[in-house]
Amino acid sequence: MTRPPAAPPPSQPTPGGRRSRKRWLARRSPPQLIALSFAVAILLGGLLLWLPVMHGVNADGTRRGVTFLQALFTSTSALCVTGLNVLDPARDFSRLGQVVIMLLIQLGGLGIITFGTSFALLSRRRVNYSERVRLAQQVSALSAGDVLPLIRNIFLYTFVIELAGAVLMLPDFVAREGWARGTFYAVFHSVSAFNNAGFALYSDNLMGFTRDPLVSGVVALLIILGGMGFLVQLNVVAHLLHRRRHRLMVHSKLVLTMMTGLLVFGTLAYLGLEWSNPRTLGPLVFGDKLLASFFQSVTTRTAGFNTLDYGAMGVPVIFISILLMFIGANPGGTGGGIKTSTFYVMMASAWSMVRGRRDIVLFKRRVDTETVLRAMTVGLLSIGLVNGMLILLLLLNTRPDVLFIQLFFEAVSAFGTVGLSMNTTPLLNPDQHVILILLMFLGRIGPLTFAVAFSRPQGKELVRYPADRDILIG
Repeated sequence: MTRPPAAPPPSQPTPGGRRSRKRWLARRSPPQLIALSFAVAILLGGLLLWLPVMHGVNADGTRRGVTFLQALFTSTSALCVTGLNVLDPARDFSRLGQVVIMLLIQLGGLGIITFGTSFALLSRRRVNYSERVRLAQQVSALSAGDVLPLIRNIFLYTFVIELAGAVLMLPDFVAREGWARGTFYAVFHSVSAFNNAGFALYSDNLMGFTRDPLVSGVVALLIILGGMGFLVQLNVVAHLLHRRRHRLMVHSKLVLTMMTGLLVFGTLAYLGLEWSNPRTLGPLVFGDKLLASFFQSVTTRTAGFNTLDYGAMGVPVIFISILLMFIGANPGGTGGGIKTSTFYVMMASAWSMVRGRRDIVLFKRRVDTETVLRAMTVGLLSIGLVNGMLILLLLLNTRPDVLFIQLFFEAVSAFGTVGLSMNTTPLLNPDQHVILILLMFLGRIGPLTFAVAFSRPQGKELVRYPADRDILIG
């Protein structure tokens, strides 16, 4: 009589368990896996930053106290490349903690699924079609078939640009901090800028660099490149190298036009509205005023760095900042917001309706109805999400010195994964910090992605009802 084979030890996963996990993952849609991967990574990052070894040291040698909610907030802000802070990364975290924050920024900026696929490629594991579809959705690729070459190019391009940014800023930081500290500062701020994170290793962010054209200019350039969108960046590079073989896509022309227009508009708005403000642009000469205005216009596109004090700005320019933060960066980049292409399609659709035109034409191409509906859906969901969370922030507010405009600014900054603040984030209570955590998470993965991820899929419609034109609009 033969003995039955012994069961594997409980500590080792069974092949059946691995297969069941693979089947469970295979049944998840791309939006579900994107949302779940960010949620799990945020929790793990919060637990890691909660460890005492990650915390800064007081003058008496004791570790600074960091609660789990504060660590979770920092992890969310880093992974969602936002930059809002309830703590001071320069003082409240050790060098190891700052390295972890930098790695979380890099992970969140490029995308968790993107990193997982890169490790699979390095290990020569085959990437199946469902994984390619998830990747295509995360990096905004045009098709699943083109996604693997795109991922390779994204990683190469990212690290080359971040290295170049660090090298350019190295002399300035070394002069301020010394070689060891200055080198780390250059790398940290280059990674933070390219990923549009807004984390800085100075307590006043980058306000000490208001008159510094090198650091301000390089950081602004990194923010623009990171928020441009990887697909657009690679298309532009290919077009510059091989003009005849690689033409600029309509999408590239759209986002480059919108990006340029918003940057010019923002620069002129800051320059004109804050020209004589004694707490912002007032004391600066014209060249420094122009540099600071341009930098703030760039950083409201979801970057979060600041060389001026937003708490000292007037209400008109604050509302313009809110608008720019809500629009955000380009699709497929490291920034947030509803995206420039969404804003353009919404405005173009309204303008076409006003002019009595049926179609939206862009660079001699017609925008299809599905794209218009998607843009309207993203815009409507985003407005509803920001307003709903703003109401909760107002209901939970316990400080009379925190005004409506400050909470409005915080809500849009968190949703747009910008990270700018009117010096309000540390003043909020823990319940309000939870609301901001949710806003940063939903802003990073996108409200439409979240809605699709956790909605119940409907079966194919067997009946299509006739249209009714008796519903009055407007």
